[in-house]
Amino acid sequence: MDTVTRPRILVVGAGFAGVECVRRLERKLAPDEADVTLVTPFAYQLYLPLLPQVASGVLTPQSIAVSLRRSKKYRTRIIPGGAIGVDLKAKVCVVRTITDQIVNEPYDYIVLAPGSITRTFDIPGLTDHAYGMKTLAEAAYIRDHVISQLDLADASDDPAERASRLQFVVVGGGYAGTETAACLQKLTHAAVKRYPRIDPALIKWHLIDIAPKLMPELGDKLGRSAQEILKRRGIEVSLGVSIEKAGPEEVTFTDGRVVPTRTLIWTAGVVASPLIATLGAETVRGRLAVNAEMQLPGHDGVFALGDAAAVPDRAKDDAAAVCPPTAQHAMRQGKKVADNVIATLRNQPLTPYVHKDLGLVVDLGGTDAVSKPLGIELRGLPAQVAARGYHWAALRTNVAKVRVATNWTLNAIAGDDFVRTGFQARKPAKLHDFEYTNAYLTPDEVRAHVEGTDRRE
Repeated sequence: MDTVTRPRILVVGAGFAGVECVRRLERKLAPDEADVTLVTPFAYQLYLPLLPQVASGVLTPQSIAVSLRRSKKYRTRIIPGGAIGVDLKAKVCVVRTITDQIVNEPYDYIVLAPGSITRTFDIPGLTDHAYGMKTLAEAAYIRDHVISQLDLADASDDPAERASRLQFVVVGGGYAGTETAACLQKLTHAAVKRYPRIDPALIKWHLIDIAPKLMPELGDKLGRSAQEILKRRGIEVSLGVSIEKAGPEEVTFTDGRVVPTRTLIWTAGVVASPLIATLGAETVRGRLAVNAEMQLPGHDGVFALGDAAAVPDRAKDDAAAVCPPTAQHAMRQGKKVADNVIATLRNQPLTPYVHKDLGLVVDLGGTDAVSKPLGIELRGLPAQVAARGYHWAALRTNVAKVRVATNWTLNAIAGDDFVRTGFQARKPAKLHDFEYTNAYLTPDEVRAHVEGTDRRE
């Protein structure tokens, strides 16, 4: 008797793109039409844009980590681990499980949505002394770290130590960096009132970026408005400046200034996941080169999207334009790529991805915000309503929406308790400790591993 095997669809990554793809596949495919597998280290979808609010204590970590196992109706098999290599010829994805076991996962169709990692440069001391803001663990750790600096400064009688503990440096004038600096400055501004031995004037926040403008995507007017809000709060914004070197107790800027600090937060952009380099395929600035249907040319059944793929932006007149690595594009690409995978299965024509950007929102904490929904420039409370309304609507489940709305309400009414949880208090938690960039294989190692496994079998 012949056994008919259902096509195997493997989705790599549980970010906005991967989860939207999986959920649409589950809704539109019949149970006997294909098997769907998702590879992800964590069985939750992280709502990344709200990480600064977790770091500042406005939101709890659980409120923006949407469980992938909550509903019983989903049938996708979840492999708890990270993809560390893909052999396109053998149609095998190499996965390192959370127990460090390396396994091969064969596929017929693969959707690559591994996202991105923090972009770093060859700056002395950077990865050893800087903190990131890309994962839930990093956001929770940074909150603990910032509050601990206040505790330690309050306990110290050494003026030099106090100065270094009460200065904070954020690198990156994009959305992540600006929101991180703004939200954490509000945290320290409110918390220092509970520390009578600390002079509030000693607390200094620095936001620096090598670019000449803050958040240039917002336009000159809104960028200047955001900068004015930060300066009004006492945050020193330095543009055209970066880090020359970083140490455990001080940071040297490229303009020659030396700032005593124990807190360097690096948010200077992202690059595609190192998984993309294991494919040996063509890339555009590190992102996998795909067509408008999000297929990898020359490889049947291979799709890529989100931060890891250079998806052509058909909504723009520029033929070379690619979609920016934002949540609104990733979510819509996830749905479209699911439709194209299904179309491939059913021998139907594929459709290109086209989406006109809806605008940008920047939450600076409290009632401060700048937003540009549908090209309309907003400031202050109207911008804050637009920003939080957009984020709230984008949360995937009603449970997450209730949790976030409740957190916002409680924080607005009762404020923060400034609790330091002791999360990973005695473990390293710098950039290189959270993103596991050394876990990936080279294309040759992937091929050798897959061929070696085949011979043993």
